[in-house]
Amino acid sequence: MSAPGIADPALLRPALEAVGLTKRFGGLVAVGGVSLTLRVGELHAVIGPNGAGKSTLTNLLSGELRPTSGELRVNGEDAMRWPAWRFARAGIGRSFQRTDVLREMTVLENVRLAAQARLTPARRLLRSAAAEGPPIAAAEVAIARVGLSAAAGRVAGTLSHGQQRQLEIAMALAAGPTVLLLDEPLAGMGPEESERLAALLRELARDHALLLIEHDMDVVFAVADCMTVMVDGQVLEHGTPAQVRGSAAVRDAYLGHAA
Repeated sequence: MSAPGIADPALLRPALEAVGLTKRFGGLVAVGGVSLTLRVGELHAVIGPNGAGKSTLTNLLSGELRPTSGELRVNGEDAMRWPAWRFARAGIGRSFQRTDVLREMTVLENVRLAAQARLTPARRLLRSAAAEGPPIAAAEVAIARVGLSAAAGRVAGTLSHGQQRQLEIAMALAAGPTVLLLDEPLAGMGPEESERLAALLRELARDHALLLIEHDMDVVFAVADCMTVMVDGQVLEHGTPAQVRGSAAVRDAYLGHAA
């Protein structure tokens, strides 16, 4: 399945590429030889049982962990030795398994801070944030895109769990990313909230390279363009949702037990 509006997935622009990416912690191989390509206009889902290495992979792709070996390229540039801040500056945005919002601040203040980190020069960071027009404008655009405009003035801690997940995505969007790495954004949601966020993910994949780590298989198979299945830190299967669903190896190792 190709992304909406995209005629040929081969024409999608690679934004982030991993080849043989490996991360060792002492004698433990948390991620072993994983290869994948994230393309603008495509939603790439990574699934697997707990402990498969999915979150470690996300930390490698976002620059929070440095790989032990392999290749990692961002927009064609070698990123193996980049510091974490450079990944963000190069357009890599992410969310985390646990909600990571400032609960005592408003929705707009949370997103404005995320935008400010990208749009405000360091020499002006000590100025009043309220006077910074570009970060506020970027925040308002991001909030509108995730459907939270009506809640912009609300304190983040008063939002529902699903709305806080939307807020996290808005915070990532405010930094102007090309790549979005979303780690279990639907965790803890009810059916109605999950359906709403799934629609948002499909929409965001139109103009981002989107990696989704998720345990809700109904959502994953509904929104993914391609999938990677990980078990014990390695890739078990890669392909379209139909190919993954039809894989006997995947059914035996994961889907048969996750249903």
